[in-house]
Amino acid sequence: MKGKQLTVRITAVCAAVALTICGAYLASSRAGQTALQAGSLSGDRQVIILDAGHGGPDGGCSSANGDIEKNINLPILLDLRELLQAAGYEVIVTRDKDISIHDPGVEGIANQKRSDMDNRLEIFNSVEGAICVSIHQNLFTDPQYSGAQMFYADTNRRSAALAQTLQDKFVAYLQPENRREVKCCGKELFLCYYSKNPTVMAECGFLSNPEEAALLVTEEYQRKVAFTLFSGIVEFCAERT
Repeated sequence: MKGKQLTVRITAVCAAVALTICGAYLASSRAGQTALQAGSLSGDRQVIILDAGHGGPDGGCSSANGDIEKNINLPILLDLRELLQAAGYEVIVTRDKDISIHDPGVEGIANQKRSDMDNRLEIFNSVEGAICVSIHQNLFTDPQYSGAQMFYADTNRRSAALAQTLQDKFVAYLQPENRREVKCCGKELFLCYYSKNPTVMAECGFLSNPEEAALLVTEEYQRKVAFTLFSGIVEFCAERT
């Protein structure tokens, strides 16, 4: 599915969201409450934990036009959160505004980054059995490369399957020419490696590729990426039941 068909489907899902989310939620801005605590979860609904990579002083990578990664990751997370909540999932986010989540009083960029990552990991591990997705954008020295790629660690046996499901959705919905394989990482991807739950870093595209970067900064394409991730998460959950 691609082009107009995907846009129509996304529009239908967004309409369902508008009907099922309470008025107070719809009236609120995209930046709601950050990092819901595990104690506020209700029932036995599947928990999804979402991370928008970088934030605050840490912008992540950037395109040749100066488009900053953190400003792409966050709206994708917020759109994805809406879809998941409308579908009945409990959703926890590491951040839902442009901030670092380092501990108060920590000084120095390096120390703040370590504290920020420690706190993100704590949130990833806050609910046993949660599904964790960290949203990022890629960069490479050669601008010809494009396409989403999922990264996982073998420290959780279900992470590889989650990564493959998400990768397959990008091929099916957005990038039919994408031949990238999911990639197993090591300790260099801190959240993936040390998360106790099935976890994937979703590199949604290359900001170093001018054509893909131009898409990634648009609200329409960000919604399509969010819907693609949503579809993969739903399929992964369904296969486990």
